This record gives sequence, C-alpha cells and structure tokens, in this order.
Amino acid sequence: MKNFSFYSPTMIKFGRGSIINLQKLVEGRYKRVLLHYGGGSIKKNVIYKQTMEQLNTAGVQVFELGGVKPNPALSRVREGVRLAKENNIDLVLAVGGGSVIDSAKAIALGAMSDSDIWDFFLGKESVEKALPVGVVLTIPATGSEASMGSVVTNYDERQKLAVNHDILRPVFAIMDPEYSMTLPKEQTFSGVMDILSHIFERYFTNTENVELTDRLSEATIKTVINNAYILLKNPDDYNARAEIMLAGTIAHNGILGMGREDDWASHQLGHQLSALYGATHGETLGVIFPAWMKYVYRENLDIFNKFAVNIFGVSAFGNTREHVALEGIRRFEEFLKKIGLPRTLTEAGLPTNEFERMADLAVSMGSFGALKTIDREDAINIYKLAE
Repeated sequence: MKNFSFYSPTMIKFGRGSIINLQKLVEGRYKRVLLHYGGGSIKKNVIYKQTMEQLNTAGVQVFELGGVKPNPALSRVREGVRLAKENNIDLVLAVGGGSVIDSAKAIALGAMSDSDIWDFFLGKESVEKALPVGVVLTIPATGSEASMGSVVTNYDERQKLAVNHDILRPVFAIMDPEYSMTLPKEQTFSGVMDILSHIFERYFTNTENVELTDRLSEATIKTVINNAYILLKNPDDYNARAEIMLAGTIAHNGILGMGREDDWASHQLGHQLSALYGATHGETLGVIFPAWMKYVYRENLDIFNKFAVNIFGVSAFGNTREHVALEGIRRFEEFLKKIGLPRTLTEAGLPTNEFERMADLAVSMGSFGALKTIDREDAINIYKLAE
C-alpha cells in the first residue's frame, strides 16, 4: 500500500425529499446564486420548481444559466464565468448530472481568475481558489458531486481535458434517488457503466497489499451490477436506484483509490471519442474498457483473476489463469449486452477508419496509464480491438 492523503469535504443529504435541506444549506451563507442546469428537463418535472422554492425561501438572488449538454462545452463555461463575474456570484449551484456539475466547477474556477479558464485545463495555470459549488444530483453516473475533477470539451480544438483539485469538490450535494426515475433507459445504464469505470480505473492496479480497497471495490462493483439487473425489470425500484446513486459517489470520491496507483488509460482513450464525435461518455467507456482489458490483462493476471472469480464467479478449478481472466472479461461484455450498451465502435455507430487520428489526440500530452503505459501504437491497437 502506498502513502496517501484523503480529503472529502462534501456534505451529502441523501434520500427521498432531501431537497428540503437546500434552504438551510444556503441561507445565511450565500446571497447570489448561479443556477446551472442542462437542456431544461428539470423544468418538465418537479426538480426545478422544488429547487427554486427552496432558494426563494432562503432569500437568495438567483441567476440562471442552462443549456449544458453531454460533454460540457468550453463555450458555455466561458459564458458562465462572465455571468459569475458580472453578478458577483458567491455560489454556483449545479442541478443535473456530471456534465452540469463539471461545467459548474469550471465556472467556479474561472470566476476567481483573470486567466482564461482553458489555461487551467492545459496546465498553464495552477488552481488556487474557486467559488463554492453546490449540487442537486439528477443523474447517478460520474460521481462529480463529491469528486475533485472537472472535464470540459473544447470543440474548436477537438480536445476533452480534465482539471483536478480538492478545492473543486462541492461543498454540498443533495441526492434524491427519485429524481433519477424519469431518466431514459439508455441514460440510466450509461450511468451504470460510468460508475463501474471509475472503480475499474482504481481496481486494476499493480499496487500490492491493498486488500481493504480491493474488497471495497469488488463490493461496489457487485452492488452496481446486481441493482442494474433489478432496474432492467423494474425501472421504478427506489432501493435499486438508491444503491446505484450512492455507489456513484463512492466510486469517484477517492475512497476506493486510497493507497493505490490509479490507471485512467481507458478514460483517456474514451475521451477522444467524445471530443471527435460527441459520443456519450458512458457508452465510450463500455466500448473501450473490454478492449483495454483484452490488451493489458497479461500485465497483471492476478488482478484479472480476482475480477473474474470475485465479481463473476468464474471457477479457477482446472482452468489456466489466462482462461479465467478472459472468461471474466467475456462475462463483463455479456453484462454490457444485457443492459443494452454497445460493446464495439461499430455497435455504437462510431468510425472504425480513424484510429490514427484518435490515437494522435489521445497521446497529444504524452503517454498515459499505470497498469501498462499506453503509447500511440498501443492506443491504435486498443481502438482496433474495440472495432
């Protein structure tokens, strides 16, 4: 186990009707709130109405910026930074899923700087201060409601980059599983894959003697898979949605990565599909992860055997370690098929003739990955396996 530092300051209010906590969380602390949301679906259900009731009761002045799309755009972030500065905003409140939250974090960072916000994503500027961010979560997926990261897409440059710092962790997150019940099936299960991917990036490690976080990761993976199957049969099952929503937070607030070396190669490969073609983040990860697994499993047969045996019940008796590892990957792909996610670029309707372009973008800031370092040739090979 490696030395580590763990910090998770987000106040979480979880469960049915938890929106009633919003008033007390903002009252007397904030005066001018930027309400940030997506395409307007929150105005078609009760979420916007309930949020505004709480903010009005708290006596804060509200400024709105909607229009956030999946793979949040740098242009919208810049608009938010301008609004925040012009109106002396003191809290950015994200009502939505990961894209809205990531956009809100970037706005909060840019609002406290004279530099262009994209300079932080390029590594030209260091993170020192940001406005506080609050969250009303509507989509369990990214775990951004308690994470240190923000991912934004610069569509002009075809770049999807991240900035990470503890100061970007939201000060509070209101998490009502009922808010996720109106999600389309595709969005629900793309979120499931997103959650699993954050665990995988920590679980598949070369770090030894991390039994506790191995077991915590395996338990979280199994919980997500078990409850995904429940939602397939009954999308309105509150308890299943609650388990998945909580798992999304645990998957990405850092607790499962304590003392471990993270990987993040699959995210880097998947980001290029979003930047180039606007592909949904969860779907890209469902395509890339099985291909990455098939490419790297020999680097650490032990962890892939644990995955196969402990998650999917593959029998090690009478089988080679390689067979066990590959059977675990096959059963993971079978799970993706059952929940309706594409497992290949072809199934996802993505190009299979631009691997070099994808790889060039993936390695534009150097090689990446920890279980196995991925260079340009490796990236091409993984994209080919995902074909």
